Amino acid sequence: MSLNVILFFVLALIAAVSSVMMITRRQAVISALFLVINFFALAGIYLLLQAQFIAVVQVIVYAGAIMVLFLFVIMLINTETEEKFLERAKSFKIFAIAIALLVFAEMAYAILHAHPSALLPKISENVSNGTIQSVGKALYTDYVVPFEAAGFLLLSATIGALILAKKKFD
Repeated sequence: MSLNVILFFVLALIAAVSSVMMITRRQAVISALFLVINFFALAGIYLLLQAQFIAVVQVIVYAGAIMVLFLFVIMLINTETEEKFLERAKSFKIFAIAIALLVFAEMAYAILHAHPSALLPKISENVSNGTIQSVGKALYTDYVVPFEAAGFLLLSATIGALILAKKKFD
């Protein structure tokens, strides 16, 4: 086996274990930390696919910004009432287990009856779409007007936030 295959299996195992650990933890903050581990494992898989831009965006946007937002929300909500609700409603646990088994059966069916060899020519053509060069070329040639419009929208949102945050004008 090549190093890429070994790394893929290691990263896939880390992603699978961290996702199971994320949904089985009782503390929400610990679950969020396992989600960060999952994001980094997925970024490693994206790097193995030579999609550097997507891997960097995965780390910066999801593991950085989105997880900070999740942690703020987790800190602000009252998790004691949630635990009391789950203790009273035992039927929800049975329903959740049934749904999880159904989803697992669907995934197993899809994996066992898939024909990935038919997709290989399409995958090899699309590998170069995730590189930084291809994304940068597309942004600055084909999509320069939407890119600039998004920049102006972010600038106006920043100015609006500064105006709203400022108490008194000098």
